[in-house]
Amino acid sequence: MRIHFIAIGGAAMHNLAIALKINGHEVSGSDDQIFDPSRSRLANHGLLPEVMGWFPETISNHLDAIILGMHARPDNPELLRAQELGLKVYSYPEFVYEQSTEKTRVVIAGSHGKTTITSMILHVLKSLGKDFDYLVGAQIQGFDTMVRLSDAPIIVLEGDEYLSSPIDRRPKFHLYKPQIALISGIAWDHINVFPTWENYLEQFKIFFDQLEDGTLVYCQADEHLNELAAKAQPQLNQVAYATPKYKIENGVTTVEISGVEYRLAIFGEHNLQNMNGARLICEQIGVSTEQFMKSITNFTGAARRLEEIARNENTVVYKDFAHSPSKLKATTDAVKMQWPDRLLVACMELHTFSSLTKEFLAEYSGTMDRADMPIVFYKEETIAHKKLEPISVEEVKQSFGRDDLRVFTNTNELTAFLGQLDLQNKNLLMMSSGNFGGINIDEFGKDLIQS
Repeated sequence: MRIHFIAIGGAAMHNLAIALKINGHEVSGSDDQIFDPSRSRLANHGLLPEVMGWFPETISNHLDAIILGMHARPDNPELLRAQELGLKVYSYPEFVYEQSTEKTRVVIAGSHGKTTITSMILHVLKSLGKDFDYLVGAQIQGFDTMVRLSDAPIIVLEGDEYLSSPIDRRPKFHLYKPQIALISGIAWDHINVFPTWENYLEQFKIFFDQLEDGTLVYCQADEHLNELAAKAQPQLNQVAYATPKYKIENGVTTVEISGVEYRLAIFGEHNLQNMNGARLICEQIGVSTEQFMKSITNFTGAARRLEEIARNENTVVYKDFAHSPSKLKATTDAVKMQWPDRLLVACMELHTFSSLTKEFLAEYSGTMDRADMPIVFYKEETIAHKKLEPISVEEVKQSFGRDDLRVFTNTNELTAFLGQLDLQNKNLLMMSSGNFGGINIDEFGKDLIQS
């Protein structure tokens, strides 16, 4: 096939482009800006556009398909040309589904944990030598790309609830039509797309209904999932999971499954729930509990999901993608519970549209209560760029419900403050879907430990 990507630089988009080229398809793409790691990876595969921008003259009837990314606008010149010519325009989830109609489709959904659960499943299947395709939202150790499409009999898909494309306003996970699915939990997010809680919840109800007579694995600790499960169609096979029995000794978590203890590289109650959900999904596709647990013991996590970046005898520095309230609370609680005798310095960035919206800020109340030194960073320029109403330092403090909350709006002031901290017998947790205004978190964390 001859396939052109509009907005090829996106995380999923560039990985899909690479996967399709590896499969022998003729792939081209365009974008107005591409940053690393997408830029370097596209260049390595000969897919980096020679010139940035949109060029409608490159769109012609010789193309078999157009794949449209969310970064493009509905009035994109290349998109308009494709529509004028009557070419088939796919969102990437729609295209992935079209390539997977003959496979067993497993979809991992939920407001939090879906990347980690998907990564756990892929790790186990690979360690057992299984043949499978996948789409996951983060880079995983041992996997060259975040997407694989082949003639494998099964595909494991991370099912994001965000919109599919600028011209397809359906949530991505509505397009995959799975036979087997998991929902980890429901916590309001993406306020720019789902302005009310009811509207957001409705997307998961639709997903429930789409399963019909399939199998749904869900976390029974979530009251909203329990309510949806009680109203689900009777032919739906439901499998609930919870936090398994565990203990923590000297910063190491041991879990008990079926009467057997296993030492894990991961930690945190949310991750133990994630592991249990992944185990039950694997059970649905022929992997025994013993096989799963032996494989999962050396799983260290997906990129930027409670990822350890530096350590010495007295301090560990972690980074995490946490940005929504539920993720922030789960991650902060996890680090404090893993190291109860150490003070926790927890630093998070308000970076997403939702997190910087005044009406949404109240959702963060209590999310950093387990931190001994809570810190919040945001850039006033980011708020202006997103065309949102300005927020004050005092409003941020009130929203989190901590009088001792330190709030920074300047990157240099934040790094200076963290740099002068005595981290003896303390852990540092850096949480953001951004980079705190330009910090290389890996290098910064290592420098703090070494200094």
